[in-house]
Amino acid sequence: MSADHPTIKHLNDVLLEDLGKQADLAQRKRTNFNLHESLDDPVQRFLNAMQPGTYVRPHRHNNPVKWELTVALRGRAAVLILDPNGLVLNRIELNAMGPELGVEIPAGTWHTYAALAPDTVLLEVKRGPYLAHRDKDFAEWAPAEGVPSCAAYEARLRNAQPGDSLNVKF
Repeated sequence: MSADHPTIKHLNDVLLEDLGKQADLAQRKRTNFNLHESLDDPVQRFLNAMQPGTYVRPHRHNNPVKWELTVALRGRAAVLILDPNGLVLNRIELNAMGPELGVEIPAGTWHTYAALAPDTVLLEVKRGPYLAHRDKDFAEWAPAEGVPSCAAYEARLRNAQPGDSLNVKF
């Protein structure tokens, strides 16, 4: 299409089903589908498809500080809000069928996600540009992605409640 008629991106059941299949086949049990045209885009918008068992290491967006909007389009996911030492302050269960559809996480807030249903797809929006080396600060008290303890830690995330400590360094 010409610049006068940009391509319209459809978010529909076919796309969401395909992303769920891709996430199921992926080693990390999740996949992203970018809606933004480039990593330099001032507003990053993407679909994050995930399966139960995927590990999203607790992190914050602090350099530069960025808020993050997350909306459930399919399935269910737990959003855990954490203090700097890994104490769960809040658990919000997003569900595409309601009642809790989405959250906006304030800049600099420690958080993580856990897929609670197969083929969960979240729409995420945050300020750009995306710079991989500076996008997030990872919690030093949580295992790095890919280490053997991730599976057990991810199971803890799925069940974590306010007041639970997710700090494995103590």
